[in-house]
Amino acid sequence: MNMSLFESLLKNSDPLISDTLNRALEEKEISVNEAARLFHARGIDFHLVGMVADELRKRRVGDIVTYVVNRNINFTNVCIKQCGFCAFSRDFREEEGYFLPTDEIVRRAKEAHTLGATEVCVQAGLPPDMDKNTYENICRAIKREVGDIHIHGFSPEEVLYGATKSNMPVKEYLLRLKDAGVNSLPGTAAEILDQTMRDKISPGRISVSKWVEVIKTAHKIGIPSTSTIMFGHLESPEDRARHMGLIRDIQKETGGFTEFVPLNFIHTEAPMYKENLHHGIKNGADGRDVLLMHAVARIMFNNYINNIQTSWVKEGTEMAQLVLSWGANDFGGTLINESISTAAGSEHGQLLKPKDIRHLILQAGRIPAQRTTSYKIIKTFVSEESTDKLDEIQNTSQFGSYHELIKLDGYRYRNNRRH
Repeated sequence: MNMSLFESLLKNSDPLISDTLNRALEEKEISVNEAARLFHARGIDFHLVGMVADELRKRRVGDIVTYVVNRNINFTNVCIKQCGFCAFSRDFREEEGYFLPTDEIVRRAKEAHTLGATEVCVQAGLPPDMDKNTYENICRAIKREVGDIHIHGFSPEEVLYGATKSNMPVKEYLLRLKDAGVNSLPGTAAEILDQTMRDKISPGRISVSKWVEVIKTAHKIGIPSTSTIMFGHLESPEDRARHMGLIRDIQKETGGFTEFVPLNFIHTEAPMYKENLHHGIKNGADGRDVLLMHAVARIMFNNYINNIQTSWVKEGTEMAQLVLSWGANDFGGTLINESISTAAGSEHGQLLKPKDIRHLILQAGRIPAQRTTSYKIIKTFVSEESTDKLDEIQNTSQFGSYHELIKLDGYRYRNNRRH
C-alpha cells in the first residue's frame, strides 16, 4: 500500500472509520460496533476499507491464492426442516426426493479421487427415518475404498441430528464420526448466529447455542471446521458484525477454524423470497455489499483466521475474482457436483476446472496454488500449465446434475430410504 496516498485519503474520510482502519493497520483488534460501522462506508471510505483489507491480506498470507480440488456429495435432499432460504430440500412425500445408496456415494468419491480430488464434502438433508449409523457407515465405506481422501463432512445440524438419533451426547457422537473417518466439519448451518433472526428464516433449525456447542466440541477433540455466514436477506450490518464477533470469540478459545466463507443469499427459488414471507427481504447482497463483507471479515479476523474464501458459485467467477482485491485469499473448490446453490437458482454452474481457477487467479495478478483442506500447499503455479486429470474432461455431463438427479427413479427416496 502507498502509505502517503493512504494518509492523504484518510484526511477526507469519516473520522470514526479512519480511526478504525488505522488501528486495524496497527494489528489491533476492532470491535463489533466498529465492524458494523464499516459496512456503512460510502465514497472514499468504501475504497479505504478495501485498501486496508488488501494490505492485511498481503501481510498475513502474501500473494498466493489457494484452491482445493474437491467434490460435493449431497446424498439426499429429503429433510424434516423447512428453512425459508432453502430450495434444495424436499419433504419425504415429494416425488423429487432422492437418496443416493452408499455404493453410489463411494463411486463418486472414487471417481473424484481418480481425477485428482483430495477432498469430498459430504452434506445432505435430514431424512425423517434415517438410520442412526448412516453417517458413520458412509464414512467407513468411503475410507475403505479411498483411504487417503479427506472427508469434509456433516454440518453442525447433521451432527446434532445424528447424535439425537443415536441417543448420545454430542462429544461421544463426534468421537464416533472421527473414528469413522471424518477429518473436518463444514461450518455451515450457521446462516446468521442470532436466535431471533434464525427463528424468522429457519424456525426449528439448530439453535445458536447448539451450533456453538457442536463446533467447540469438534475443535476440542481435534476436528477442525470452516466458518460461514449467509448474508443478503433480512440481516442488518450489526447482525453480520455480531455473527463475526461470535466466530472470533470461538476462534480465540479453540483455534479450530481454518477459514471464513461469506455466502451470498441466492433468492431465486428460496421459499421465503418467492412467497414474500418477510417484509423487507432482499434478493441477495449487491456488489458493494459483497466487497465490504469480505473486506470487513479480513479486518475483523486479522490475527485469528488467516483464510477468507470467496464463493464463485454464489458470486460468479468475475465477482469472485474481484473479491481477491478486497481481502480474500482462497477461491474455494472445484466442487464437480453442486446441488444446494443450483437448486436455489444459482446461475454459475456446478464445476470449475482447476485450470480455469488458476487462469482467474493469474488474471488478478496473484499466484495460484493447489491446497489441501487444511491449507497445506500441494503445488504452486507460475503459469497456466495444466497437470490435472479433471482439466482433461471434455464432457462434464458424466457427473450428472441436481436437476437430472431429482428426476431419476432409481435414486427415488421411497426406494432407498433405509441406510
